[in-house]
Amino acid sequence: MNILQQATYQSNEVHIQSREYLYRGFIQVEKVSLKHRLFHQVEYTPILQRELIQRSEAAGVLIYNDAQQKFALIEQFRVGAIDDTDSPWQLEIIAGVLDGDESPESCIRRESLEESGCQINTLQHLFSFYPSAGACSELFHLYSAEAELPEKGGIFGMPDEGENIKLHLIDYRDIASLILNGRLKNAPVIMALQWLQQHINTSRNV
Repeated sequence: MNILQQATYQSNEVHIQSREYLYRGFIQVEKVSLKHRLFHQVEYTPILQRELIQRSEAAGVLIYNDAQQKFALIEQFRVGAIDDTDSPWQLEIIAGVLDGDESPESCIRRESLEESGCQINTLQHLFSFYPSAGACSELFHLYSAEAELPEKGGIFGMPDEGENIKLHLIDYRDIASLILNGRLKNAPVIMALQWLQQHINTSRNV
């Protein structure tokens, strides 16, 4: 079996004994009893107890503009970073949670207007990934989009949803230092800017 194409085992090699909700709010927390197959054996693990944080799928987009030589990031307070030694105000790409059966593309277009005022047309899918599969079910869809950026940033968001979002417009020349200086602390923005670096280098070599 080629590990580059398929996982060693599939979902039918996990036997779920029970699932129960411990908490149901904006997120849900389940207690799961399960056993799974061991590598290169026919045996399974003993019954394991795991807590699973259930979160809806999410999508995010890095908006950039080659002609303007700029890209957009947002800054907002994040409770998950409340104990961060630097600041709980995090630099991120524009992102949001899918609403019901909403598609990732529809979510991104809606969030882009709410968080930056930017109108997006063409989207490029980069990756779909689990940000923290050790405990959380969230699947994140990462996109890029070239769009017209405003001349300056501003304050955006939906105040009735507790949002207070600052839009930053950043020059291409600052990408390397931004990646290396420790200011970025979440996976989607780091992945997106690494992709943008490759995009810029490829464009220059064409």
